Amino acid sequence: MTIRLNRLHPIALRLSAVAATIILGGLLACGGGLTQTSPTPVTPSADTGLKVVGFSSSKHSNPSNPQAIDSEKWFHQTRLPDGNSWYNGEIQHYTNRIENAYISDGTLKIVAIRESFTDQNRTKPFTSARLNSKYAFTYGRVEVRAKLPKGSGTWPAIWALGKNITERGGYWQTQGFGTLNWPASGEIDIMEHWGTNQNYVSSALHTPSSFGNTVNVGGQKIDTVSSEFHIYSLDWNADRMIFSVDGKPHYTYAPKDKNPSTWPFDADQYLLLNFAIEPSIASSFNRGEMEVDYVRVYAPNASLSADPVWADEFNN
Repeated sequence: MTIRLNRLHPIALRLSAVAATIILGGLLACGGGLTQTSPTPVTPSADTGLKVVGFSSSKHSNPSNPQAIDSEKWFHQTRLPDGNSWYNGEIQHYTNRIENAYISDGTLKIVAIRESFTDQNRTKPFTSARLNSKYAFTYGRVEVRAKLPKGSGTWPAIWALGKNITERGGYWQTQGFGTLNWPASGEIDIMEHWGTNQNYVSSALHTPSSFGNTVNVGGQKIDTVSSEFHIYSLDWNADRMIFSVDGKPHYTYAPKDKNPSTWPFDADQYLLLNFAIEPSIASSFNRGEMEVDYVRVYAPNASLSADPVWADEFNN
C-alpha cells in the first residue's frame, strides 16, 4: 500500500496509465550482494500523531505490559499524503499512539479502532497504524509470521516500496531520498488480504508497465489466516521474485525483458506494515488487529538455517 493508487482492490476503479499518471503528478504526493542502508534517525515533522501511553477507553484492549515499537527500526507514517486522505478511499487516520501499534507478549499488534479522531485538521471514523522500516535493502529473502484481522472492509498488508519514492510523510522521503514518483519507484506487495474475500491472500507487483489493477498478481487460499499464524515470504534476486505462504509458492515474477518499466527492483526497497480500512467496512466492525510474531530479512541465497541480516522479533 502506498500512493494508494497502487494497491487497488481488484474490484476498485480501473485507471488508465494516462489518468493515473496525471493523478499521481498532482498528488506529489534482492544479481548482487545485499545492500543495507540506514541513516541516523531524524525525527521529522511529518510524524504528527499524539503519543498516548496507556489505554484510556473501554473500546481498547488491555494487553499485558504494552510497549512502544522500536523507534530505531520503525517509523510511524501518519501524514496524510495529499493533506486530506489516504488513497483508495481509505477512511482511517494512521497514528503513532500506542493504542494503534504496540508490542506485548512477544508480538506486534497493529490495531484498527472505530473512533472519531481528528488530526491535521481532518476527522476520520477509524484509527490504525502504518509502519515504515528504517532499513532498506536490495535482494534477499523476507519472512513475516503474522495472523490477520477478519471483517469485511479490513485491508492489512505486508509490502515494500522503493526507498527513492517521493511520498510526503514517508520515512525515506523525510531523509532526503525521494527522487521518483510511484510507480516508477516500484512496489512489492508481499501479502494483502481483503476482508471482503476472507482467507485469500494476494501478492503483486506495481511497475510503470503495469500498476493499479496490475496484471502481475497471484495468490492462494489459506483457511486459517485469521485464526493462526502463517509465514508470508518473498525470495528476491536479480532474476525473479517468488512469493510464498508457509513455504508454498503462489506467484513468481520474472519478466524476460528487465528495464525501468518492468523491473525497478534493482535498487533498495523498505518494508511497510499497515492495516487500512475501506469505506465498505462492516457496521459490526469496531476493533481488529494484525498480529506479527517477527519480521526477518535474510541475505540473498541464505540457507534456511542462516541468521537474518535484519530482524525484529518483537520481544518486549
